[in-house]
Amino acid sequence: MMGISAPFTLFPATAAMFSVGRKWVMGDTDVKLFTTFFKCYKDNYKQAMVGGIFYTLLFVIMYVDYTVYMKQLQSMQMIGFIMLGLLIVLFVSLFHFFSMVAHYRMKTVQLVKNSILLTLLRPFRMIMTTVVSGAILYFSLFKWPFLLIFFAGSVIAYYAFFNFYAIYQKMQDQHQRMQEQEEAEEEPEKDADKEVPFDEVEHTLVQEHEDKNRHSRP
Repeated sequence: MMGISAPFTLFPATAAMFSVGRKWVMGDTDVKLFTTFFKCYKDNYKQAMVGGIFYTLLFVIMYVDYTVYMKQLQSMQMIGFIMLGLLIVLFVSLFHFFSMVAHYRMKTVQLVKNSILLTLLRPFRMIMTTVVSGAILYFSLFKWPFLLIFFAGSVIAYYAFFNFYAIYQKMQDQHQRMQEQEEAEEEPEKDADKEVPFDEVEHTLVQEHEDKNRHSRP
């Protein structure tokens, strides 16, 4: 039941929480907490819900595949371990997904795709985010349960978006340096279709952020 309702409740609420975390990370510390949360919940509801359905379906399909390979097709357990690895990547990419819902304006399919790709391209900060988030949940569940209710979610959202934003800023700097280098080495007859030699996902994210500055989220 929880898995069925998650795309319609948990995903939009988490996206709204990340939107509040985004405000804090970007220096807007005087933001009205509940007003901002419910406004972002409403504004991002459809996209977070669709993304939640997509993620839930992927989780179910991959988990079923993992179970089949590990229990019924034991001669092919290696594929089962691969599916387990993909499940972990998919789960960890949720941090990027919620950060992107809060920070970018792009189609839901692009959000999911870029979330997964960015997880693979920038694994170190994702590992840090996962470890710290796991530690926060552990202490909230087993040491200080009151933290789970009042602080755990917001602290995780803040830290996850902080790491995501650091990744974005690094990509933006890299993108700018490559543009400057290309302009310095530009030949008189430049191919009109030539692009900056930049990873597709990173180029897309930087461009989307530039577009967002013209149509800023609340």
